[in-house]
Formats: sequence, structure tokens, C-alpha cells
Amino acid sequence: MTVDPIVLEIVAGTLASIEKEVETAIGRTARSPMIRDAHDYRAGIHDRKLRKLTGRSYSALVHPVVRDYPAESMRPGDVFFHNDVYLSEGGIGHLPDLCVTVPVFHGGEVVAYVQAFGHHDDIGGAVPGSMPSAATRAFEEGLMVPPIRLWDAGVPNEAALKIMTRNSRMPDSLAADLDAECSACLMGARRLAELFDRYGRDTVEECFDAIVDRTTETFRREILSKIPAGTYVWEDYAEHDGVDPPRLHTQRITLTREADRLVIDFTGTSPQAKGPINHCGDYADGNFLKKWLAPILRNLADTPERMAELDVNEGVVPLIEMRFPPKGTLLTPVFPAPTNARTFVILRLLGVLAGVLAKAVDGRMPADQETIRYTGVYGSDADGQPYLMREVLGGGSGGRYYADGEDTIHVVPDSRNIPVEFAESGWPFVVERLGLAVDSGGPGRYRGGLGYDKHIRMLRDAHFMSIADRSLLACWGVRGGRAGRPFSVVIDPGGPNERVVDALADAEPVRAGEVIRIRTTGGGGWGDPLDRPYDDVLRDVRWGKVSRAGARADYGVVMIGDTVDVSTSDALRAQLRAARSGDEPFFDRGPGYAGLSGGRAYAEVDHLAGVDQVAEVDHL
Repeated sequence: MTVDPIVLEIVAGTLASIEKEVETAIGRTARSPMIRDAHDYRAGIHDRKLRKLTGRSYSALVHPVVRDYPAESMRPGDVFFHNDVYLSEGGIGHLPDLCVTVPVFHGGEVVAYVQAFGHHDDIGGAVPGSMPSAATRAFEEGLMVPPIRLWDAGVPNEAALKIMTRNSRMPDSLAADLDAECSACLMGARRLAELFDRYGRDTVEECFDAIVDRTTETFRREILSKIPAGTYVWEDYAEHDGVDPPRLHTQRITLTREADRLVIDFTGTSPQAKGPINHCGDYADGNFLKKWLAPILRNLADTPERMAELDVNEGVVPLIEMRFPPKGTLLTPVFPAPTNARTFVILRLLGVLAGVLAKAVDGRMPADQETIRYTGVYGSDADGQPYLMREVLGGGSGGRYYADGEDTIHVVPDSRNIPVEFAESGWPFVVERLGLAVDSGGPGRYRGGLGYDKHIRMLRDAHFMSIADRSLLACWGVRGGRAGRPFSVVIDPGGPNERVVDALADAEPVRAGEVIRIRTTGGGGWGDPLDRPYDDVLRDVRWGKVSRAGARADYGVVMIGDTVDVSTSDALRAQLRAARSGDEPFFDRGPGYAGLSGGRAYAEVDHLAGVDQVAEVDHL
């Protein structure tokens, strides 16, 4: 049966509107800064076949709820809850991500689901914020809740809520956040039920099928067709697991382009780490991971404008086959391996897929982008009350074949930093600077985006915490572009007690009056920086994105006053080109990689296409 195209667009638009309305309601009614201000939460709409229908945001999975509570056992007003990483079918990455799911009813039967999950301030565990950087067991990370019926036919389970809030250091905000999420999803379920009432179940479900099928066909025609048939390999690394000394934890993708699909093989990924950088990716045939990685494919669209138009919903799932190594790796950990810093793996995989695609398409992909990091302080305020400020700070995205990278973006959609005015009014510190980290973007014909430069002066003694990577390994550049600058934290910079803080820190003491200087990662550059037009470099210097010293060293541009000395710059660029070895790498990883290469198990030979020749040179 042919779907009426007008009705189809109305249904698709309604789904997007409902998803946005749910997220807006959560943002306006939640209490914790991570949800209300940093917007580290997502909503999603799924049909009765458990397919994700919306593509503006990503979401967790309905699979674990239906696995434990079949649809025929659900009733209107039910709300289901879970945060157990190993029982979430891959949809939840760490325990602070709390997920609520509400079934949608029409004619007495479940016809869809509205879901939301977000990163909450504290769910118990060894340290404030529930992300202990040196955890070796999941039991240290907080309260684990398998799928439960949190509301039964509209009646909240007060006992379960008491248990969860009792385990949290921030019980009031946790209770308010859960209430906001449950209420918002119940509202979304009512909105979606109205859609079924208006058009009928058969018509709406036909539209659901068409929405998913349209995405499948669009990606097959416009994206997969751009990837030459063949097999390609690329790998990247997490640098630290919080427990063992820094070393390379490999995440490898072997990408094979077959006739009608992509095969992504993770064989070669390192064994699971002792520390909390593991991610449970191999559940439900990698369903969550497929939708998580698929946005990278959009970079192959004909234009940036077309890329922005492409939704990622369940329609991408049939186009991707995932092959996982046996249990016991970073992507296939065995319970109770810790997972709270799983962003070191799941976000790095976005870059690994971009890198392997770059090899397949001769570099027509962005250079490496920022990866999320959590920083914060905790202590007691002037009234003796405990507080916790945790913030997601972004960084620079990679340069592209057509444009510079973006500054201080957040790889998680719609996330943001904590507003300075709000932070200073609620916590005992002053934000003395929040700006761009000069020279942090990787040099290139198209420069990498810049990271943050944030200075926090503490007004009372406190402790600083950080869950961050890319402090040793930089965001790599492509096609002659150079790596960006890595993440760094310095306390009391230039003062008598200056000290560098490890990127994984749970309780670094900070005294009243000391400044915490945080500089986040810059994206990798794209293309030879000596090909960047003089006017672009001059603009960067005038805007404070590149220093005069950086212009000279990285771009071969010499300035006199506020202008470029063209003749001297021409000579310097010629000299810099002549000094090259003549064998420039396709990817530039930066100096930190060489510093860790002694612990590496493999050496690569860069090829623009085809399988790498991988030779064993050392053993861990």
C-alpha cells in the first residue's frame, strides 16, 4: 500500500516535535546542573518493533525493558527504569546514565515507546559523581538497577525511589530529575497516542515503516555508494585506564564495503582494561553501536548542507554488520568490569571509523575531533553544605576538506558547558576566564577547531576531579594536517604551588585562592598547513586563535606589525618544504604517540586504500 506523502510528512514532523517537546520539558523541570544546564540527556521514540524512529538525537534501547517485561504485561501509566550497563543490551554506557521508558497505548495494545536517558550528578559509588577513575569493579561505580517497573499504572514505586535517592549524595536533585523525566515521557506518550487516534494504527505504522525504509534507501544510495569496494583498516588508542601505567589500548576497525552493506570488524581491539574505560558494545547485535557510529557516515554526503539533512534512525541498522571479538575485550567486557569512563572507547570509535573511511575515500573525511571529558570540583560551601559541580567540556572538531573545524563544540548533541553566571552564583568559585585555547587547533590547510581555556579560582578549599583522555595522544590530522593540542590541567599556574594534574583524577586538593587552568583538546588539521592562504593565517592571528609564534612555526608565516611579510614568508615556506623527509604520513598523531610507542604491539604502514600491512614489533 502506498503511503500518502502528505500524511507521511505530518507523522515524521510530529515525531520530531514530540521528541523535542519531551527534551524541552525535561530541561525546564530538572534540577541537576548536568541535566538542566549541561543538557546531557536525550529522548527517543521507538515503535512496537523496537525501532528508533527519530533521527535528531540518539537514545538508549527499549530492548532490555521488553526482554524483562513483555508488551502484553504493560499497562497505561507504566514507567520502566534501568541503568544497569550489562543488562541494558548496550544502550547504557555507565551507571550515571539513568533511563526511563513509557509505553504508548492505542486500542488497549502497546504501539510505541517514548524514552529518555541522561547523565545524573550522583548515583552512589566510591567518589562524588559516581565515576571513580581507578575503579576495578562495577560495584565501585554506584547503584546498579536492572529494568524495573518504576511506576505501576500511574502509581510511583516509592520504595524503589527511596532506595535510589538514599544511595545518592545529591538525593533531592536525583528525585527531581527522575520526576522530570518520567513526567516528560508520560506527556510524550499522550502526544503520540493522539497521533494514533487521529490517523489510525494501520496508517501510522505504515508511515513508521516508510520513515525507516527511506533512511535505508537514502544511506544506501547517497553514502554507501561513495565507498569503494574493498577492505580498509585503521586503529586508534585510549592512553590510560586509570589503573595501569599509561599505554596504548587499541581500538581497531577493519571495514569491508560489500555490495549492499558495510562490515565493521573490531578484531584486534585490546583486552578489557583493569580500569573503567570498557564499553559493552556487543549486545543486541551491536544495535546501539550501529546508530551511534552511523552519523560519521554522513560526512560522505554530496554537500555539507545535505549532510545536515540526513537523519540517523533504525534505517541504518540493516546496512551495517558488526563483528565483535570474543568476550574479554574493551568492547566485549565481562561483568563486573568497570565502565564509567567508557567514553574513552565509544567516542574514540567515532574517530576510528572516520579514519578508516578517510583511507577508503582518499581523505575526504574530517580530521579527528574532540572527545568528551568530565571535569569538576566538590567540597563544602560557606554554610557547610556539600556541593558537586561537574561539567562536560567540549573541544575542537577536526578540519575538513572544505572548511576549518569548529571551536569548542560538544560531540554529544545539544550538550553545553555550565553558564558562568549560574556557576558563580551557586558554587564557591569565580570563573576568571572562559575563552579559546590559542594554538590548540591542529595546523592545516583547514585548521582544526580550538578547545576551551578555562580558569577557575577557588574561594574555599575543595577537590578537583577529571575523567578525560587525549592528555597524551592528540587528535590526529589528515592529508598533511597536523595533530591538535592535547588536554591539560594545571593548578596554580605560575604560582609557588604549580602542579600538573593527571587527566584521570578523583580528589586533587585545591586550596582557597588557587586557580585551576583547564585547556581542552584542539581538533586535527586537514591538508598541508603550508598551503593555508596568508589571509586566513592573518585572520587567525587577529582573532587570537593562532599566536604570532604559531603562525611562523606551524604555517611559515612571518608578520611585521599587523601584516604578513610575504617575501620572507615565501622563503620560509620554501625552506620548510625542502626540510621535509619527502615521506609525509597520511595521518599525523602528534608527539605524544611517539612517547607511548614503546609499549605498542604493532607498527603500521600507512596506505590510502587496502588492508594495512601490520607487522609485530614489540610485546606489551
